[in-house]
Amino acid sequence: MNKLDTTFKQLAKEQKKALIPFITAGHPHPLMTVPAMHALVKNGADIIELGMPFSDPMADGVVIQQSSEKAIAAGMTLSSVLDIVSEFRESNENTPVVLMGYLNPIEKYGYHQFVETAAKAGVNGLLIVDSPPEESDLLSNLLKINNMNQIFLIAPTTDKKRQMFILSKASGFIYCVALKGVTGAKSLEYDDLSKQISSVKSISDIPVAIGFGVKDVDSAVAVAQYSDAVVIGSALVQRLDDCHDQQDIEKAIEKFIKPISEAINCRSDKLQKQ
Repeated sequence: MNKLDTTFKQLAKEQKKALIPFITAGHPHPLMTVPAMHALVKNGADIIELGMPFSDPMADGVVIQQSSEKAIAAGMTLSSVLDIVSEFRESNENTPVVLMGYLNPIEKYGYHQFVETAAKAGVNGLLIVDSPPEESDLLSNLLKINNMNQIFLIAPTTDKKRQMFILSKASGFIYCVALKGVTGAKSLEYDDLSKQISSVKSISDIPVAIGFGVKDVDSAVAVAQYSDAVVIGSALVQRLDDCHDQQDIEKAIEKFIKPISEAINCRSDKLQKQ
């Protein structure tokens, strides 16, 4: 069983929501990423989504675009990202790590070589934004062989027929986008979110994570009502941007992530009972 499956199964048994913070590998500096990952786990992260820097991150807003630019300028490559995961695994064998990114660098690296190297490094899943399920057979098969999950996105505009097809291909969890647009949007409307998640859950029992637009305790608690997991990215990346050393990283993560972790497994339960 994959680490993602094990993690969600255990959290469900404990009636808890998963917190999935996103950071960009190599941002704000390559030497700070592994300490940041450990700090995330210490402060309540259940799964880490690690961004693979790319020069044309079309699904990302300005904050994550700029974090990718800084990481690339600092020398980050796809091999460097896998090295970071390997280093993290030296002292953390249990926290699932999902790599998020785009297909071009993987194609350049080579599908077989990338998946095999990622598996050896300790990666548990991939979320490749521009690799829809109908074009992912090669990648999906390689991931299955190496006991890794492929996570897909479902947008607010995805109709039920399309949802069914995506869910038939997804594993680990499904990433439901809470709003139209790119990461880091400033406003989040919840009117249609409940319907979207209900539709997904009527089709599949795969865990549902909600992201895009989650930026603080209140928005995290609000989406946790509907989901199995909460993804928070741009708001965290923005706070890390001003960090200059490991101490800064640890303080920023504790101040921002710990309250969110505590809140989604406290206030969300109270809201569900109302």
